[in-house]
This record gives sequence, structure tokens and C-alpha cells, in this order.
Amino acid sequence: MTRTTAMAFSTARTLPCKAGGVLRDLLLAQLLAAGSLVFGPAAVAGDTATYVFVCDDETTYTVRATGAEAWLFGPGATLRLPAASTDGAKRYADGRLEILIEGEAARIGETGRALQHCRNDRRQAVWERAKLDGADFRAVGNEPGWHLEILEQSRIVLVADYGASRVETPLPAPATDPEHHLTRWDAGELVLEVIDRRCTDTMSGELFPAGVVVHWQSRTLRGCGRPLH
Repeated sequence: MTRTTAMAFSTARTLPCKAGGVLRDLLLAQLLAAGSLVFGPAAVAGDTATYVFVCDDETTYTVRATGAEAWLFGPGATLRLPAASTDGAKRYADGRLEILIEGEAARIGETGRALQHCRNDRRQAVWERAKLDGADFRAVGNEPGWHLEILEQSRIVLVADYGASRVETPLPAPATDPEHHLTRWDAGELVLEVIDRRCTDTMSGELFPAGVVVHWQSRTLRGCGRPLH
């Protein structure tokens, strides 16, 4: 198994947060408070939204919000904030910490004090959403746009043609080619190849650790990917 493949199937769940300064100290204090320290979100039902908020002081962290609650992923643990009534914006608070979400913007901080202004990084939020949904590896490609996820070490999901086409198949056992740094999953109607070498997205210019080739319906889709854990 290549280094990339091994990374893709790591079972460790890394918390997606970079917190610093006053907000970091506040968050740590809240996480250690009685009743606030938990180690993962409950199963989420209904509509959900995942954000990666970048604040004025360069604090970056992930928020997973539903109509009833928001999970704020912090250093070493996860904080749950129940929904609170407000006009227009989505507000979540526990009496000490609060999040106010308005579209792609948010204000976050200690209740009763000035809140930090933050903006959602939509590109990163897509990847964090996939991670929280159980994806171990994710790949993307262009023209036409497609993405692929290996989920829960058990299935492959391909969404192609800008979302118009979708196929899901059980994850077969991998075949490795160490000489060419390649791992291949042959699921019959869909064949996935992950090449352990740097890859640059043709649209965004973003650099990824792995090249990806998908063979599906007599088509060959090429793109880039990376492990999420």
C-alpha cells in the first residue's frame, strides 16, 4: 500500500480547527467547563451546513450547524451550542459562548462582549463537510466537474457531470503497484486509480498529494485528491 493510500485509510479523526489568541483561550475554557466537553457530534438529521470560518485575527475553525444546534470543533474536543432565538440570523449560544451566522459571515465570541467578525472559506468548507460525513479520501476534477469520495472505508461515491450523474459502489480490495506508486480499486463499472505523486488542479491551481484517474462508462476522468484523516 502506498503512503497516500495508507493516509487515506487512517482511522484517526483529526479535529479541523486552528484557533489562536483570545478566542483559543476562551474556547479551551468552555471545553473544560462542566457539561461542555464531548468528543464528537451526534448523528445529524435534517438540513445541515458546514462552515470553515476565518476571523479577523486569523483564527480558523469549523462549524457544523443544524436548525437545533451547532458543533464547534476546537483543539482537542468538540463544543455543542444549542440554537437560540434571534431575528434573521442563525444564533447558537450556551450562555457563555455564541455564534451568529448570517449567510457566509459569522460573529463569534464570548456572550456579552464584542464578537469577532469571520468569513466562510467555501472551498475548505466543502472538504470539511466531506470529512464530517465520513469520507476518508476525496478527489476532484474538471471539464466536466466531478468529485469522488471513499466513504467509511466501505464504498465509493462518484458525482459527475456537474452533479447530474451519480454512482455508488462497494469499495473492493485494493491492488497496489509499488513500482509506479499506484493503488487501484476495480469495482467493475467503476475503476479508481490513485497515484502517489503531486497533482495540481487545472482550475484552481491548488496542489494535492495524489493524482487520480477514474474509469467509468467508457470515460476517463482525471483529477487530484487527498486523504481527509
